Amino acid sequence: MKKINDLEIKRSSNGGEPLPAGGYVAKILDASISTYSWGEVLVFSFDIVEGEYTEFFKNKYLEDTNENKKWKGTFRLTVPQEDNQYYDSQKRSFGNAIACIEESNPKYAWNWDEKTLKDKYVGVLFRNYEYDVDGRQGWSTECCSFTSVDEIREKKFKMPKDKPLKKQQESPAAMFADIKNIENELPF
Repeated sequence: MKKINDLEIKRSSNGGEPLPAGGYVAKILDASISTYSWGEVLVFSFDIVEGEYTEFFKNKYLEDTNENKKWKGTFRLTVPQEDNQYYDSQKRSFGNAIACIEESNPKYAWNWDEKTLKDKYVGVLFRNYEYDVDGRQGWSTECCSFTSVDEIREKKFKMPKDKPLKKQQESPAAMFADIKNIENELPF
């Protein structure tokens, strides 16, 4: 177990440490659209290309002994849809990500063809997040947004905040269930 920002970060299931929270220069290896009943998501697959963690996700993938191993260097971005209640925030997030890619690749202009994103550079920001999966809890890191390559290189990016699990509150019915059970045992 490793401590980062006072958080205990557990080893992943394949024995490796997660990428530390921070900013990295990455190369987009693939981009594709996934379609769901509620809309579309642009899925970026990338790897780190500069610094101590160069080829981090390639190495993780090659070291993974799980039968159903997956590429971990991904970022999922919802494609904005006007009929969605979150349209404004989705449009802002999508536009920001594309602007970061264009700024990092001066001769590139987004043309709504995800295949043109391959081999482009972008800054990726990783934050710590808390998980609870199948009764296993802990902390890991995830790509939470893009920024420009220059902001990463010049260390001018804003470090993303940690994302702890939302604390679940008991419903009023659950809080009073014990009282009702006691009432059934009372003699009056």
